[in-house]
Amino acid sequence: MGGIAGTMIRIDLQVDLNYEIDPGGADFVFNIHAVNTPHQTVSGERLALSQPIRQRMHTDPVTGNRYLYVRADPGELKLSYSATVDLVHYLCDPAHVAEVPVRDIPPEVMGYIYPSRYCQSDRLIKLATRNFGRFDQGYSRVQAIRDWVNRHVTFTSNSSNSNTSAVDTLIEEVGVCRDFAHLMIALCRAVNIPARFATGTDYGADPALGPPDFQAYVEVYLGHRWYIFDPSGTGIPMGFVRFGTGRDAADVAFATIFGGVRAHAALIRALAIEDQSRGLVLPHHCHEALSTDSGAGVA
Repeated sequence: MGGIAGTMIRIDLQVDLNYEIDPGGADFVFNIHAVNTPHQTVSGERLALSQPIRQRMHTDPVTGNRYLYVRADPGELKLSYSATVDLVHYLCDPAHVAEVPVRDIPPEVMGYIYPSRYCQSDRLIKLATRNFGRFDQGYSRVQAIRDWVNRHVTFTSNSSNSNTSAVDTLIEEVGVCRDFAHLMIALCRAVNIPARFATGTDYGADPALGPPDFQAYVEVYLGHRWYIFDPSGTGIPMGFVRFGTGRDAADVAFATIFGGVRAHAALIRALAIEDQSRGLVLPHHCHEALSTDSGAGVA
């Protein structure tokens, strides 16, 4: 049974970053540009840097991730990125979303079934088999993994760092969205289901958790398409704007920095626009499986 195109979600996006750079300067690789996919269309982009420095953009031909490379001078660097992003999700009845046998996984997807730096799936095979091996294969088994992670880990701000892995999170049972994502990905891979780390902006999170921020979530390869899961349960997945996908956080940090830099808190705004006359609705929780992927490939 095929899926259908959902209603349109429009997000006005604003990302502001601020750094103090030590003498000698610093190099940055930013991954804060929204990705263009068949179900995520980016328009009205604007990028402003406070320093008159060279900018170099690169779009990965496989993932579609968009990277900005800059060499910044000492002093203050402010970056401001804005865009309008239209999301028309592919929707499907979860009961009709099957797992893809390993023998049928496309070569470009196979990399997401192996262990990676933060997702040590090879260390979690016994745990994953014991807890999820008895489930019928398909979307429902992945949902069970998502729910298990959500129950066993408590969302706690500033409870982890850049070295925290899936195994660390399993032991400590606390984390932020990044840690929930790594643990879910590792458990999926441990039962031979390809899963990847996705980054973007949150939407719908409880203000008590803090100001709006970047969001880490999970995309799982089922039925020859990547489907969205939010193991942290902090946001509304229909409102997530995708910046990048990778094996884990090491591939898609929103800023990778080379040099002496002091970072200030990022300012994020993701405002949904409602206009029924133009078919624009607000993001909401739904029972259907959601995807911003065209199917079969990695994009």
